[in-house]
Amino acid sequence: MLSATAARVAANEINKGDVLGTARFAGVQAAKLASSLLPLSHPVIVSKVSVDFIIGDTYIDVEASVDGFDHSGVEMEALTTVTVTALTIYDMCKSADRTMMIGDVALWERSGGRQYPWHREMTPDETTIDEVQ
Repeated sequence: MLSATAARVAANEINKGDVLGTARFAGVQAAKLASSLLPLSHPVIVSKVSVDFIIGDTYIDVEASVDGFDHSGVEMEALTTVTVTALTIYDMCKSADRTMMIGDVALWERSGGRQYPWHREMTPDETTIDEVQ
């Protein structure tokens, strides 16, 4: 996004209102509705959803954490949370900046469920947002 847009979000000066608060709420809602949005995904009882933001000069980084009470993981709920959160940021800021892009949605870690704990390892060709800036 443009640096002016990131600054306006940080200062809560976007005309549509509280961008981060609204985006966080949309993300939590999305986690609870993931099974109705994704074909062949089964409902999972979601017990906790948290959405955090890092505002940079030209970006907003979205991180979600989802906990559930089930025999399967909540990867799809977490990925849906991040995606809908980012889409909400775009929707609320589009009148100020149509150059925004949403990119690099990825699972970083999982635990619990039937499968073993898993953690993404950075490969040499991957970079973090901080390294790109």
